[in-house]
Amino acid sequence: MARHYQFITELKLFFIEIGELSFFATRFFKEVLKPPWEFKELFRQCYNMGLKSLMLVGVTGFIIGLVLTLQSRPTLIEFGAVSWMPNMVGISIVREIGPVITALICAGRIASGIGAELGSMRVTEQIDAMEVSGNNPYKYLVVTRIAATTLMLPLLVVFGDLVALYGSALVENIKGNVSYQLYFNTVFDALEFADLVPATVKSFFFGFTIGLVGCYKGYYTKKGTAGVGVAANTAVVMASLLLFFVDFISVFVSDIFYDL
Repeated sequence: MARHYQFITELKLFFIEIGELSFFATRFFKEVLKPPWEFKELFRQCYNMGLKSLMLVGVTGFIIGLVLTLQSRPTLIEFGAVSWMPNMVGISIVREIGPVITALICAGRIASGIGAELGSMRVTEQIDAMEVSGNNPYKYLVVTRIAATTLMLPLLVVFGDLVALYGSALVENIKGNVSYQLYFNTVFDALEFADLVPATVKSFFFGFTIGLVGCYKGYYTKKGTAGVGVAANTAVVMASLLLFFVDFISVFVSDIFYDL
């Protein structure tokens, strides 16, 4: 009975948080359309979230390309289909692996960073001071960060995909004596416009989700300095779960699009 009551309580809290997150997102769409716009802060956040994430995304993408090719190569050799390696790796990375892995890496770095930053500003009453002084902290702190993640993540995904394909091409060049030009020509011949559009569109939603969750957790941090760590950790967990949910919806919609 106690376990049943605890489950009901946790489920209730979950739906309450989803509702609050929805209101938080609705407020973003209202604020983003109203001037004045904080372009200077937006560009600063784009630099922090985009350029400073290139190394992490690049290293991760390169390793993914290496591992995926090394793991798939023996199986394709067994079936005499090793010539399909560029097609398989290219479609897999561009459609699913590249966007999802890049989004998860950015969720760990960006969502936790935003949650900790805004959380520390909340517990030290900097956000309250901005409200008292007549400024709009939501527009300056939240709108710019969500917009930056939404704009930067697709670029990071493209960069990660290219590095991952280069890592795969490196393995094929060493193991199969396949030239880089032949490898990339085969990859781009296999890719279609219908492969690129859904992957690019869902990258925008991934970025929006990461920024939204990080800002939400940090903006409403409670319980003093201990709440800052909780905000950073829960931001990563919640953002990662929502990324899988958004990915499922995007794949479901894409499947309908392909059937049409």
